[in-house]
Amino acid sequence: MAEAGLRRDAVGLREVLFQSITDMAPGAAIAASIPAGVAFAGGALPLAVVFALVACLFSAWSIGQLARELPSSGSLATYAARGLHPSLGFLTAWGYAMVGWLIPPLVLLQLGFTVAGTLNSEISGYPANLWWPWSIAGVLIIFATGYFGIRTSARFGTILGVFEIAVFLIMAVLLVFHAGSHNTLSVFSTKYTPKGFHGMSGVVAGSVFSILAFGGFEGAAPLAEEARNPRRTIQLAVLLATLLIGALYVFTTYAADVAFGPSGFAGFTTGTGSASWEGMARSFYGLFWILVFLAIVNSTLANSNAGVNVSSRTSFAMGRIKAFPSLLGQVSPKHRSPVNAIVLGTVISLVAMLGLGLHYGPTEAFAMVGTALVILLVAIYILMNAACIGFFARSRDHKFGIVSHLIVPVLGIAVFVPAWCAGAGIKIAGISWITPLPAPLSYMGPAVAVWMAIGVGYLIYLYLANPQRVVDVGLIHLDTVPAQEATAVS
Repeated sequence: MAEAGLRRDAVGLREVLFQSITDMAPGAAIAASIPAGVAFAGGALPLAVVFALVACLFSAWSIGQLARELPSSGSLATYAARGLHPSLGFLTAWGYAMVGWLIPPLVLLQLGFTVAGTLNSEISGYPANLWWPWSIAGVLIIFATGYFGIRTSARFGTILGVFEIAVFLIMAVLLVFHAGSHNTLSVFSTKYTPKGFHGMSGVVAGSVFSILAFGGFEGAAPLAEEARNPRRTIQLAVLLATLLIGALYVFTTYAADVAFGPSGFAGFTTGTGSASWEGMARSFYGLFWILVFLAIVNSTLANSNAGVNVSSRTSFAMGRIKAFPSLLGQVSPKHRSPVNAIVLGTVISLVAMLGLGLHYGPTEAFAMVGTALVILLVAIYILMNAACIGFFARSRDHKFGIVSHLIVPVLGIAVFVPAWCAGAGIKIAGISWITPLPAPLSYMGPAVAVWMAIGVGYLIYLYLANPQRVVDVGLIHLDTVPAQEATAVS
């Protein structure tokens, strides 16, 4: 009897859209990722976010073009294999699976130290370092939603996504009203950039850090085999998520800027003090801070859920063709979820979260995991732009568009190269705002290099043992009937 595959036509545009949206973690990004750029852009941070939105739209367009032609649970790996070379497709899968495995520890560390820090300030005697029970609880919740299948997981992500967006949108509207006559479009100029990063250099530097808040816009792509009308749905979800959440980022950053005061906005922080989203909610609106706190917690769970979907579908697709261990290509007969891939991802995430968090502390571990994610994910985005050029240039069945398939991808590569260097701490001559990373963040570059080196070694083994498994990376899409289904049909 043939094994069951993923559940076809299980989710529609709404669920697929929120897969990308929650993979971007808008609540956590608004509260933490975007404010990381204020040291460079200061009160001009809203303009920096606009720059980041435009930059990410280039790559979203390229990925959307490929998703329309190659709907697949292999997603980015299949795109790289067909657009560039099967070996690069395999290495993309190797790196992208790790991205999915690292997302839960990243945001669940944030869950842990956010809850512990808030309880410490509200409840006398609660230890601020007792973060790990909350993080473990988050792991268990996300494992359960993933295990019960894509419908449960996607609906869970949709509910969480709607809540976090609603809270920050309402808060932003309130802040705009609070600012009153201090509302000004001058924050979309270079007027308020801080000393040392005056003018456009500060805006561009701030945009690089804002780009990191957009990471995950492509998260819908691995759900192609479970989505209805995937050629349209996935492409639309990737573009809409980037546009809609990008607009939310611009508006919320503007609101915080004018309410806090653009001249002093360089002192805004990612923490829970007075110069933060939670701090402003406490100061201006009393108990509304509780909703902001819950939205941040909510965002960490939603983002973890999306990360599990990404890693498990990528591992499943590669396991099905035996490029990864075939055990990962099996699904639960009842729930049609890639249960073995979910278990593997849960174990890796738990080990990374507790190992780094208990050794370095949760906030330092958060920064370490985030650094590794930037190095992996931005490199993959650069590769996707190149794959878009390669696929349409080599295809006999598709017309090559100069704008869609050359100019836009080249611009995508151009804007992401400095973002990758900034995230990795690799100095570029003439760019003062890229600085080497201090320890232990500097350990992440070599750690990622070791992971990718292991992938290269495994790739060489596959070429020697069974090269067809590497070639098959480029064939993981809906137009190809999986082997087990073909057997069942015959």
